Amino acid sequence: MKAHPFQHRHPTTGVTTSSEGMDLRDYFAAACHDKIGCFPQHFTLNEVGNLTERQQAEFDRYIKASSKLAYQLADAMLEAREPKDEQS
Repeated sequence: MKAHPFQHRHPTTGVTTSSEGMDLRDYFAAACHDKIGCFPQHFTLNEVGNLTERQQAEFDRYIKASSKLAYQLADAMLEAREPKDEQS
């Protein structure tokens, strides 16, 4: 399933392009990752390009762990969307 499919008509040329959108799993993971926080609190965006090897290793571990958690949450969200077989 896709999120945000769209068609765009160029205002000058009139050429229409379309996109299926992003996978719903990726969309949910991005939303979760935003809430989890993708940066350790003691790092700022300005510091990310200037980290020591030890800091870079810590940063990489944090990113991998938070990304894994975001996809686990996204998978749970997709599972919750599946219709349940109700037995009468």
